Amino acid sequence: MARHVARRDPRAHWVLLLLGLFLLLAALTVNGLVTGLAGGSGPSAAPDVPGPRTVTDGGPVLRLDQPEPVSRRMPDRTVALTFDDGPDPRWTPELLDVLRRHGAHATFFVVGSRVNAHPELVRRILDEGHELGSHTYTHADLATTSGWRADLELSLTRKAIAAATGREVTLLRPPFSSTTPSLTAAGYDALRAAAGSGHVAVLADLDAKDWQRPGVPAIVRASTPQPGRGAVVLMHDGGGDRGQTVAAVDQLLTRLSKQGYRFTTVSEGVDAPPSTVPAGVGTRLSGHALRWTQTGAEWAATAMNVLLAVALVLGVVRLAVQVTCAQLHVRRVRRPRHPRPPVTAPVSVIVPAYNEAANIAATVRSLVASAYPALEVIVVDDGSSDGTADIVERMRLRGVRVIRQANGGKPAALNTGIRAARADLLVLVDGDTVFQPDTVHRLVQGFADSTVGAISGNTKVANRRRLLGRWQHLEYVIGFNLDRRMYDVLECMPTIPGAIGAFRREVLLAVGGVPSDTLAEDTDLTMQVLRAGWRVVYEEAAIAWTEAPSSLRQLWRQRYRWCYGTMQAMWKHRHALREPGAGGKLGRRGLPYLTVFQIVLPLAAPAVDVFAVYGLLFLPWSTLVLAWLGLLLLQGLTAAYALRLDREGFGPLWTLPLQQLVYRQVMYLVVVQSAVTAVIGNRLRWQRMVRTGEAAVLVGAAPPGRSR
Repeated sequence: MARHVARRDPRAHWVLLLLGLFLLLAALTVNGLVTGLAGGSGPSAAPDVPGPRTVTDGGPVLRLDQPEPVSRRMPDRTVALTFDDGPDPRWTPELLDVLRRHGAHATFFVVGSRVNAHPELVRRILDEGHELGSHTYTHADLATTSGWRADLELSLTRKAIAAATGREVTLLRPPFSSTTPSLTAAGYDALRAAAGSGHVAVLADLDAKDWQRPGVPAIVRASTPQPGRGAVVLMHDGGGDRGQTVAAVDQLLTRLSKQGYRFTTVSEGVDAPPSTVPAGVGTRLSGHALRWTQTGAEWAATAMNVLLAVALVLGVVRLAVQVTCAQLHVRRVRRPRHPRPPVTAPVSVIVPAYNEAANIAATVRSLVASAYPALEVIVVDDGSSDGTADIVERMRLRGVRVIRQANGGKPAALNTGIRAARADLLVLVDGDTVFQPDTVHRLVQGFADSTVGAISGNTKVANRRRLLGRWQHLEYVIGFNLDRRMYDVLECMPTIPGAIGAFRREVLLAVGGVPSDTLAEDTDLTMQVLRAGWRVVYEEAAIAWTEAPSSLRQLWRQRYRWCYGTMQAMWKHRHALREPGAGGKLGRRGLPYLTVFQIVLPLAAPAVDVFAVYGLLFLPWSTLVLAWLGLLLLQGLTAAYALRLDREGFGPLWTLPLQQLVYRQVMYLVVVQSAVTAVIGNRLRWQRMVRTGEAAVLVGAAPPGRSR
């Protein structure tokens, strides 16, 4: 109705939003791949088909870049201790301390993602004379991964090590590998492919199976070579509790050193050149970029975990406050402390109407049928082109006046009606709203308290036969009316809905009438009333039936206007934060609540949905299903409680899961659109909903879910 000049709606923000969500999902995926990695030496998921006999019968050090494989073994009384799955911030330093104390050297096959997390440990490994090898970037099973994934795993690991140490490694031990005889055909093919990028494979003669934590004596026995023989021993310094490994290494070094064994690196043991070479500048820079990416992904995951925790806590606190306040409100209504005489003063009902031909007759009839002794109805036709005023005039109802004016917007129509009203108590009603016979009487009873300046009624959805209508019905009952009970108790009601609200005439005149500089004139007006020092209360028994949007497009347009207008009103009345009295309660209670639950959390909701997709990829489905069912149960109980308070049937509860999957997304995207519009300074024009007349069926029929 209001004539705002409109520029084109922003569109680029949707591209930016999708790009941001994609980047967030990518970051979370990176974090999911590099955290919570399993440790251990087997078994692989590859088919259990033996590799070539020339390899399985040979030594554990394999060069496979020639037509025929070449294998090497450790010399007699030479042991190459090798450690997989690190570096680990706790166990790797303890193992390094043990090795240094015994003057022994070893080879550490590191996981690239853990190198990025603890580069200082990798540098310490090299500084203390030990050797580095690759154990892939995410502990991937090379025997079962695709070729491109295997190449990527090895390339990223080399870059991570290069960034941390300035060196590139050539040794490789594939995850889930063990001794040479256990090498499968698929594992052999993977090692042959890795040899093409310069990797030398290192398996083991002895697998300590320390990742199973069988006890220190068992680890020592499994790691001890045949008397006088040499061996490559497979152990682990990461991937879990390695306390038994540390103790076993200490005992093994003590025992075998006394028997004349030497402990060295793999390359030194087989008399091969050093296994590390200087890394190029490009490789080091790529490694640094990789580490920054991994660090950023970790921060993103941490931030999302914090966001979810905060949102969950806020949601539980909100629910607790809502339920507590609802109970207080119910007790206050049922057992008022100071009963007052009934209010019977004359009431003027003002109905602003713009192209309301579908519903206006039903609205006016319901008002005239009100069981209230002194009532006038003023219909202000705001330049309708569908004969709205003619319909009312042809009805020739007693006590109904029609005022015609050029289109000026809903606030202008309301102000015209306020000026023309004869009564001191005014009820403002939308042109698509149907009242019950007792609505006006119940609505104005709160004026028996001289401190009350305005009263909100209970708005209900009339057209709830379809799924979208049921969703809006649940939203009205659960969100709007639970909130209004809470606002009433906390004395910070921010909005009296345009469908049904009562005001003292003196209050409206004192605040300058209905404001027209925001799109949510009902919220703006209510906040002005509070800041003028008046109380605003909620009367749940004063019921108005309104027609809700019947399509997602209409719903979007309506909520876009509501949300944007609410933001305008909040900004306009931000100074209430510093005010005393009723205005201060709005500023320090109502405005923060609206900011958190109607702006901040909805703006964060797309990221939460991306986190849910991440959970589907990386978390156990049973955990996700239980969490979702738990939240749905909590929402269902809340909805049931709210329906019971409003004396509504529980039938629409079955639509709640679908509401969470569809309706919720529409609502938070509305907030995104509104926030972007507000930030870039666009003005949003009035977007009128197309009426279908479904609210009119309530005249002469019982409202849905209730008895007349």
